[in-house]
Order: sequence, then C-alpha cells, then structure tokens
Amino acid sequence: MSLNRKDPSEPTDVISVAELVAFQAGAVVSRTLVKRPAGTVTAFAFDAGEGLSEHTAPYDALVLSLEGEAEVSLSGTTHRLNVGELLKLPAGLPHAVKAISPFKMLLIMIRA
Repeated sequence: MSLNRKDPSEPTDVISVAELVAFQAGAVVSRTLVKRPAGTVTAFAFDAGEGLSEHTAPYDALVLSLEGEAEVSLSGTTHRLNVGELLKLPAGLPHAVKAISPFKMLLIMIRA
C-alpha cells in the first residue's frame, strides 16, 4: 500500500484503491476506512461467485466499482457494475451483490 503512514484514515495519505483490501479465495473481505456518526466508507473484495445476500439498510448508500464485475440487484432489477461505475442504493430497498469476476467496491453509507 502506498501510504505515508500506516493509518489510511488520515486525510493526508495517498491510497492505492487496488490495495485497500485483498481478495481471498471463496470469501468476501471488508475493511472499514471511515466510521463516523454521519456515515461509513467500507472497501470490499469479493472472490468470483461470492456475494452479499438480499437485505435492506435504513440509510442511502453508494456502491463504487473499483475492480472486476458484479451484479447488484435492487428491488428485483439487476444492474451489472463494471470498473468506475456507481450505483445508488436508496434506504429501505432490498439489494444484493454477486461477483461475476473477482470484484472490489467501495460502499459509502450516508446516515445523516
């Protein structure tokens, strides 16, 4: 990781997004980068075929695709996300994620 210091939450650090979280075979890995009362930013790495089952959240969220490809279902509609694409997940709507290939994303949840 290209950091001036070991803590990526410091605002002066330059972070390689590809190195935020590593793939693990057969797993979903997450790393919380920011956790505040107003919201969170979490990096995820999904091995191909792995995912998050359908669920809802009480807050709006943004999914930013960093690497690979995934399908995100949102209220029964499937969206295919590729590198650099963004999808809004409105509060209260059911959604799920399934990696088509090894997939990395940032989840930005807004609570305020």
